[in-house]
Parts: sequence; structure tokens; C-alpha cells
Amino acid sequence: MRILLTNDDGVHAPGLKVLEAIARTLSDDIWIVAPSEEQSGAGHSLTLTRPLRIRKHGEKHFSVTGTPTDAVMMAVGHLMKDAKPDLVLSGVNRGANLAEDVTYSGTVAAAMEGAISGIKSIALSQVYAREAMADAVPFAAAEAWGERVLRPLIAMPASPRLLFNVNFPAIDPDRVKGVRVVRQGFHDIDRTKIIEGTDPRGYRYYWFGLGRSDSAPEGTDLAAIAEDYIAVTPLHYDLTQDGALAATAQAFSD
Repeated sequence: MRILLTNDDGVHAPGLKVLEAIARTLSDDIWIVAPSEEQSGAGHSLTLTRPLRIRKHGEKHFSVTGTPTDAVMMAVGHLMKDAKPDLVLSGVNRGANLAEDVTYSGTVAAAMEGAISGIKSIALSQVYAREAMADAVPFAAAEAWGERVLRPLIAMPASPRLLFNVNFPAIDPDRVKGVRVVRQGFHDIDRTKIIEGTDPRGYRYYWFGLGRSDSAPEGTDLAAIAEDYIAVTPLHYDLTQDGALAATAQAFSD
């Protein structure tokens, strides 16, 4: 099995090293093509206004000066075009990708791009317990449970336009209660924080952040994590709201 690894935290991120260790329990044909710098919050964006550059860091190990989507497109369409991957793994992200945050996530977007290319794709994220942990985020739950979660997903029959979103709770591995397959949740509040400051030259700047929410509707990824389970959510990139098609068509029928 040929596996492509990518992420949105950058090619030197600790979580990517964790993912490589997990992937090597599954195969010895591992490729890494990741953004050269952190691209958190990039979503499913691609670079159209400037050229991309590729840097080789070792055998089957590359970085791309662009987004996670750019990295997967460059891997599938250029670096690996003669023998495309059988599996795309994105992560392990430093921080949760739960509920509507999947729409911002470069980690999930990279897996989505893999799915668009017809490749089984899985996004993996490690939740952390408090803000401002930087590189001190512990990946122990992902390290201990990663292979156990991936093998059943890999064994599933291929399904077009499907990807999986996996989140590991912020607890010690021996406290993880198991795996729950759940739907995507939604936070019940607007968590956006705009942090205002002044730079050394006296100009104002603004920094986006996300506040915490205690919302955890039953049967969702939020509830699974809150209850110390690993959350596995099947996602697809068809955003059509089927339930609204008839009413929308009716609005134009008069």
C-alpha cells in the first residue's frame, strides 16, 4: 500500500512525525508532501496568484510552498503521478477538528482533496486540553490508538467522495473508552474571538481566535470527545442541501 502523508501544521510539525510512525505500521511505502509552513485555517483553498515551489527533504519527503490542498494536488498530479497513492492520511493535527470547524480545517481539506482524486482519505487530529500549549501538545492518544483506528477504516470498501475525520481526546491513552462513529456536530455559540493589540510602531493589529464551548449534542463528534471516546465521522464534499431543493425550485416556479 502506497501512503501519502500531509498536514496543515507544516512539514516539520511534531504531529506529522507521529503520523509517519503510525503509517509505517501499515506500509513501508510512505511519501510525505506537506506545506512548507503552517497553514492552519486554510480550508480547501489553493494557490492561484503565485507560483509554487517544491523542496526535497529526503527520499519521498517533500514540502510545497502552499496550502494543504496544493500539497495533495502536487503530490498526486506531479510527484506521484506515475504511481498514485492508495491512501491519503492528513495530520496528526495539533488541535481538534470538530463540528463546523471542519470547514476551516486545512487538515480535513487535504483529506477532501484526496477523496476528490478518488483516493481513500482520512484526517486525524489530536485534541488538546488548554490554550497556548504550542509544541507541548501531547499526542499520546493518537500514537497509541492511531493504528487501531486506521485499520478498520482502510479495510472498508471504497466509496466515492467519502473521507473520514478522526479526533483523539485530550487524555492519556489508557483512559480512552473506545471509538464512536458519530455525525458532525455544531457549536451552540459564536466562539470567534478578535484579539486587538498594538505593534511596536504603534499600529493596531487584530488576531482571530476561537473560544471554548461546552456544547456537546448527543450522537455528535463533540459529545464523543467530551465523553473520552475517539470520534470517527464520515464526511463528503457534496454540500447540496437535498431537503431544500424542492422548496427552492418552487420559489422560481411562479
